[in-house]
Amino acid sequence: MTTPQHKIGSGFGATSTAAEVLTGIDLTGKLALVTGGYSGLGLETTRALTEAGAHVVVPARRRSTAVSALDGMTGVEVDELDLADLDSVRGFADRFVASGRRIDLFIGSAGIMAAPETRVGPGWEAQFATNHLGHFALVNRLWPAIADGARVVSVSSRGHHFSGIRWDDLQFEHGYDKWLAYGQAKTANVLFAVHLDALARDRVRAFALHPGRILTPLLRHIDEQEMRDRGMIDADGNIVGDWKNVEQGAATQVWAATSPQLDGMGGVYLEDCDIADPAPPTQTTPANISVSLGVRDYAIDPAEATRLWHLSATLTGENAFA
Repeated sequence: MTTPQHKIGSGFGATSTAAEVLTGIDLTGKLALVTGGYSGLGLETTRALTEAGAHVVVPARRRSTAVSALDGMTGVEVDELDLADLDSVRGFADRFVASGRRIDLFIGSAGIMAAPETRVGPGWEAQFATNHLGHFALVNRLWPAIADGARVVSVSSRGHHFSGIRWDDLQFEHGYDKWLAYGQAKTANVLFAVHLDALARDRVRAFALHPGRILTPLLRHIDEQEMRDRGMIDADGNIVGDWKNVEQGAATQVWAATSPQLDGMGGVYLEDCDIADPAPPTQTTPANISVSLGVRDYAIDPAEATRLWHLSATLTGENAFA
């Protein structure tokens, strides 16, 4: 059943924290998998889920860094995974499936933003490969281990406003723009959730979301001058606009994965711990990071989602629904 792309009045908002949205929710006996679960929003997500009783698996490209970051946190295990390397994705997924365990909550929180032009695998643009194709292959390979009633959460961004899918130059072989590449990857994250939810036929529900603007290591490729030029900070280095702290930033993905308010729903884009409204038809360019809220029509278009799914399956060789 298609869920309307409109607010439901959750009672939460931009300043809600991950701990607040979990109030009264007991995750004892639940297993969550959080990519990027050792840094930034992912780390706060892992912390919140474990405090609610979940066991959290954190696959990490930098395993020793993850172990250090998660030191002292109970109910967590770390394994190796590089989302930009399909052999690594398959290796992790196959190890997990072989363990015989079931995933109740999957949160794809890992990603890169506005990275300099980088090629991975067979020449894929790194943001599209890491943010979308790696997660696409991972979920499809893990599908036998994803439990009935599970939720799959795809962490997108308001940055999806920057670009739809560039069907004529998906890998930026004819001129690279780091913000358009980021926008395309974040649109892909939304379209992935749209089509996965349709394919799963209510057995598993999928959501995409914008967590908010937060000062985390995700900003590592943006220097101070660019932050000034884009209106993210002022001349004195003070942040400008609607920034969140990490506890607030992690809230929407935790809400998406756990809230009973979303029971029976799926295939929609969330922001500020609610279903987002459609974005107004305003013109936005990558030069303006303060884009409007809401979700673009092209990011929730079922035909675009279907087309991207089949292309991604061809590129990665993974499709649990073939």
